[in-house]
Amino acid sequence: MKKRNLFATLILLLVVFQVNAQVVYSDDFDEGILSVESSSSYSSSLSGGNLVIQGDGTAGDFDPIVYTLHNSGTDISVDASGNNKLFIKVSGTSNPDFRVDIQDEDDFVTNFSPQSVRIDGTSTIYELDYSSSLQDGGYGGSSCTQATAPCPVDSSKIRFVQFFVNPGTNGGQYNGTITIDWISFGEPLEAIPPPSTFDVRYNQVGYLTGRNKTISIAAQSSFSNQAYTVLDSNDNIVLSGTTGPSSLWSDSGEHIANVDISGVDAEGTYRFQVDQEEISFKVSNDGYAELREEAFKYYYYNRSSTALEATHAGVYARPAGTPDTQVRIHSSAVSSGRPENFIISSPKGWYDAGDYNKYIVNSGISTYTLLAAFEHYKTEWENLQYNIPEQGGDLPDILDEVLWNLDWMLTMQDPFDGGVYHKLTAKSFSGRIMPADYNLQRYVVQKSTAAALNFAAVTAVASRIFADYESVRPGFSTQLENAAKDAYTWAKANPTVYYSQGGGGPVSDIQTGEYGDTNVTDEFQWAAVELFITTGENTYKDDINVSSIGGGTPSWPYSDPLALISIAHHATSLTGSINVTQANNTLLGTANELRDRVNSSAMKITMEGNDYSWGSNGAVGNQLFLLIRAYELTNDESYLDAAYTAMDYIFGRNGTGFSYVTGFGDKQVFEPHHRISDADGVSAPVPGMIVGGPQNENNPDTGDCSGSGVSFPTNFPASKYVDHWCSYSTNEITINWNAPLVYAMHALDFYQRESNTLSIDENEQIKNAFKIFPNPTSNVLNIQSSLSTTISKVELYSVQGKKILSRKIDKTIANIDISGVTSGLYLVKVIAEGQNYTSKLIKQ
Repeated sequence: MKKRNLFATLILLLVVFQVNAQVVYSDDFDEGILSVESSSSYSSSLSGGNLVIQGDGTAGDFDPIVYTLHNSGTDISVDASGNNKLFIKVSGTSNPDFRVDIQDEDDFVTNFSPQSVRIDGTSTIYELDYSSSLQDGGYGGSSCTQATAPCPVDSSKIRFVQFFVNPGTNGGQYNGTITIDWISFGEPLEAIPPPSTFDVRYNQVGYLTGRNKTISIAAQSSFSNQAYTVLDSNDNIVLSGTTGPSSLWSDSGEHIANVDISGVDAEGTYRFQVDQEEISFKVSNDGYAELREEAFKYYYYNRSSTALEATHAGVYARPAGTPDTQVRIHSSAVSSGRPENFIISSPKGWYDAGDYNKYIVNSGISTYTLLAAFEHYKTEWENLQYNIPEQGGDLPDILDEVLWNLDWMLTMQDPFDGGVYHKLTAKSFSGRIMPADYNLQRYVVQKSTAAALNFAAVTAVASRIFADYESVRPGFSTQLENAAKDAYTWAKANPTVYYSQGGGGPVSDIQTGEYGDTNVTDEFQWAAVELFITTGENTYKDDINVSSIGGGTPSWPYSDPLALISIAHHATSLTGSINVTQANNTLLGTANELRDRVNSSAMKITMEGNDYSWGSNGAVGNQLFLLIRAYELTNDESYLDAAYTAMDYIFGRNGTGFSYVTGFGDKQVFEPHHRISDADGVSAPVPGMIVGGPQNENNPDTGDCSGSGVSFPTNFPASKYVDHWCSYSTNEITINWNAPLVYAMHALDFYQRESNTLSIDENEQIKNAFKIFPNPTSNVLNIQSSLSTTISKVELYSVQGKKILSRKIDKTIANIDISGVTSGLYLVKVIAEGQNYTSKLIKQ
């Protein structure tokens, strides 16, 4: 599902003479000569003028595939010293890391500074310049040793090319197909296509049947109407038309035209063509099942204090690290019962982000969001199982995972006064190592008001949820409630204990993530709301001031919207005690703004301007969260429609073209700032992690990559992102960004499955109450009430019961454009004054 240039062949014909004149050596594999040797893990063959390498998944870390240069089958050496460049046209399944070393006739190999490319399913020309990497590191296989390395590689007598697939510790194991069209020293055999005028941005994971579908065309300059075509897998044109003129999207500095492809609604793979560009996309009832599992399993992959077994973690299995059974009390955290350097045990929990520390405030919003997912869709989550050690036990899998962190959070409360330590950390960040290699002394550091209130809110929510599982964890619900009350009491007595590592204060020797917050009025409201919902006690109700609870998008330092979400879900029990209507109106005010952005913005997304702060992709997830809750409050499908459209942003229809979740999409994130993914020796990062994304604050032009040679491609907020380890400000991962992704993807799946079924009981005839005409129809469907009955909604279903479209009406006459619906037999469902009427319709 990658783009390719349709006119490269024409360009090639114009320049092939000049290119061939400078080629030193080439092989386009059309002579029928297979000069390749490898281990039994790889098989090589020639097919269609290509070299095809098949991996069976058993290759070792550095198993080479060795190609020998030849002249009609006779081994030769070539002089590439005049131009130390190798060009290769190659594609591969599963997006492998493809390393290419050149080797001279004395067996010296360019392995000291190896050249690698990330390949995908599109045949692409890559240029590898060895001018500054002609050195052997002495890693074996030649007379160059560690004692004499580095040794020069003589590019005047190159005899071999070595290929490695996913090399590195715990690497190899490639199961897939590599296809090499040709190799060439000196110059490419084809002209490398120039950059296209347009870039097609689309949902790379897939579009859903029955939902709105948008593809965005981006360019650096304004453009007029462009013709586009959509073809199915049999090359039949299923949709065509022209875009409108482009609009400036100021957040990226690009000019955008959006194409509505909602009419392409049958499951399958399609190609979208505009000008020189082509991409392929998928439509399915549910193409997100694997993504939902991996996004949830990210928490398992990030567990502290335990080994991950291959049964559950596969190639990402690892030994245990950071047991946290010998954690010291930092000087800032002493109490009457716990003096400085007193040892406590505080195991479990999730690593917060790309580092190995654990922070209460960020843990709080993450745990709340997962608990809210369960509370809001309990029946669904009770039936969901995931490949984690506790799978299928007495608790739903989501609660098993949440427990891993809740158990840790409870150890962070001082039993002598109820206060909560701000974080568990070393004094500085570790290196790029695996958890098992971590050896820094760990501390619990200073209690803070923010930590206590986050802790109180989350344990209050957990208490009411685990009350239903008393037989599984006897007394646990009561333990959580008491812990919440004690933390809240401490916060009330210590309302302004703010955590700060600057200014020579009590934690000035701590250099890890601060998570400082000097305004905790929102945390007080959130904690009071959750405690009142759980306990019903007036002590907490009296502390709730609904008029002071603000709207907006939640984040770790801003929890007001979390209070609104819980009030909305528990509205029935809270009405009469607090002003539920005002709280709901505040939440809907934010949702209305988000919905309006999707409907009117140049890119049809929820993001704009100041939303591109640190962790902007987490903001997208939380914006989807709010749109979904607004739908729950109102049953207004426009909120749900906006959520389905806006989720495209995460998967590629954005300012960079990246799919921001590791392991998914055509233009994937491969180098997140995540120590485990960096140090585990596995080529691909841990899957299912959403990276922070573009951000326009706290990073200069080169950001956190200064000195590395890496820089941001632009200074526009929606595009200021780089897929590199060094960019922790845009490419780190955290538990609080994944949580709303988990919530949103499971909630949207719930509504997608709900919309796919039309009850047989509703298939009654229309009984002359409404007139539907014309029938058959090819474009517009008219519905008119014969009794002046107000039509509230019209829905169209396939005869299999799948919802195709839904329109709000609130009139006695409806005119529905169904020109984008494919031909066939359908059911029209009219909803009016609480009654359902259904009739058959033929779409021509």
